[in-house]
Amino acid sequence: MTISICLIVKNEEAVLKRCLDSLRCIADEYVIVDTGSSDATKEIAAEYTDRIYDFEWRDDFAAARNFAFSKCSCDYIYSADADEVLDDRAGQEFVKLKTVLDGSVDIVQFIYTNQLEYNTTYNFDRELRPKLYKRLRTFIWEGEVHEQVRLEPVIFDSEIEIIHKPTSLHSGRDFDIFLKLIDRKGELEPRLMDMYTRELAVSGGDSDFVKALEYFKKSFEHESDTDRMKNELYVIMRGARVSGDRDTFMKYALRTLALGDITSETAFELGEYYRLEGDRTEADMWYYNAAHETEPALDHRYHDEYLAEYLRKK
Repeated sequence: MTISICLIVKNEEAVLKRCLDSLRCIADEYVIVDTGSSDATKEIAAEYTDRIYDFEWRDDFAAARNFAFSKCSCDYIYSADADEVLDDRAGQEFVKLKTVLDGSVDIVQFIYTNQLEYNTTYNFDRELRPKLYKRLRTFIWEGEVHEQVRLEPVIFDSEIEIIHKPTSLHSGRDFDIFLKLIDRKGELEPRLMDMYTRELAVSGGDSDFVKALEYFKKSFEHESDTDRMKNELYVIMRGARVSGDRDTFMKYALRTLALGDITSETAFELGEYYRLEGDRTEADMWYYNAAHETEPALDHRYHDEYLAEYLRKK
């Protein structure tokens, strides 16, 4: 089976060559879609392929990915990001995988690693992610009787590791997109709302929480999923605290009681509130709860690193 290496890029001169070199061993073609680079990204890409396309950026990663996939011509498409790399061992395993692909598998998942080092939006360092896709999918009938077309893709979970090595965070760009989507659509679909919440917890600054505050208050009042409500409460509490709105902070802090167990993030936020109020005894109690009596839902650092930082400052 042949493989197209497919990327969407913008100003990736610092990492693009590293990525493309690591994928040479399995690449039958490179397809690179540029969304507006002002550095040497396209010149570096031209060292590997003439299949370089411009795509006008419109705050829509799915549209860019779909356009990029439409330009691929091989049996399978490997969707790469410029800040990823395969080491030599993973490259050799990928070569072996390529020799046994026979078209029966629709999607291959790889182990995505090194996530915690760069403050990504996950509480774990390794996860399976779909990365290799069959370009043209054939519909298959199954079942000896009452036959039906198989709708679910055939997915293979490989043990090949992809190393994530970004040089910077993209949260500022993402927050801008989230706010534009809210203005345009009025609300975010649940998956995007979850990602917005998680990204705020991991890399949001005080101003990002303030900008998100009113939308999260509105969303919370219509939310029915308990876990999502707990996470939204954290965003509301922090946004209210940093904007100096004590009434809103305490109103939503009390809402946590109705939801049962609180999260490390919420407990830590209560610690921050009382620390800034000058009540060290109450602050210490909530920091202790964040570290020992609760579990993090959004960012593991609220359970360990942030508490250690607080103790160093005491």
